[in-house]
Amino acid sequence: MLQVHRWAQHELRSVISHNRAQGILTAFFVKLARFSAILGGLVLSALILLIVVSVAGRGLNTLMHELIAAGFLIGLARSLLEAGVGPVTGDFELVEAGVAFAIFAFLPLAQITGAHARVDVLSSRLPPAFNRTLDLAWDLLFAVVLVVIAWRLWGGMLGKMRYDETTMLLQFPVWWAYAVSLIGACVAAIVAAYVAMVRIVEIAAGRSILPSDQGAPG
Repeated sequence: MLQVHRWAQHELRSVISHNRAQGILTAFFVKLARFSAILGGLVLSALILLIVVSVAGRGLNTLMHELIAAGFLIGLARSLLEAGVGPVTGDFELVEAGVAFAIFAFLPLAQITGAHARVDVLSSRLPPAFNRTLDLAWDLLFAVVLVVIAWRLWGGMLGKMRYDETTMLLQFPVWWAYAVSLIGACVAAIVAAYVAMVRIVEIAAGRSILPSDQGAPG
């Protein structure tokens, strides 16, 4: 009986230790995903501000030319035009690069919290065990797709570096845009791979480990 009691205590300590380590690892990936989302939000906010400034500048530029053509406030209009009032140079180039990064930056948090939009018209009528297996299949596929995307971004970045390709207006190296997107894609792929592995553990253990938000129903 004493040996059985010691064995039970040992097994209990092992389970507690394993759960604690798993909790720490999950907390790390959740924090990583949240940091990535915050960074993506900052970039997206900056892009929105850039677009507003560029559109306002383009509108003012057009207005100044119309004033000159009408012979009204010519001095003021020319002064503003000479000062550089107009759209932000290369705004669309910056938006293209920034939006690509922002998309990848938001993916980890949506993946690890299960916050993706989902269509549950059919799955809501299926057994929970089948739904868990289905979720695992999708998570595995999602992880593979992100790994492939990251791999192709890496290849594309090397190609742009090799040919020293630059953007048309700002003349900054195109590989910079690939590099920032690659960072976001790598983080998303790592988090997605971890989510897929945890789903396997959840099915085997019969309990939930990852945090879960309700995805937007479809």
